[in-house]
Amino acid sequence: MYKLLAKLNHWLLPNYTKEQLDLAKATKVQKAIIAWKYFVTTRALG
Repeated sequence: MYKLLAKLNHWLLPNYTKEQLDLAKATKVQKAIIAWKYFVTTRALG
């Protein structure tokens, strides 16, 4: 299930690494998206 969510995240959510987002300047929504992507990715790998 998490592997499917990880694929959906890749297609639907923005990639902040390519945008070179500074975490200190990130909004709460951007931080929430980063946290969600981290959560799903770690579960998909494990």
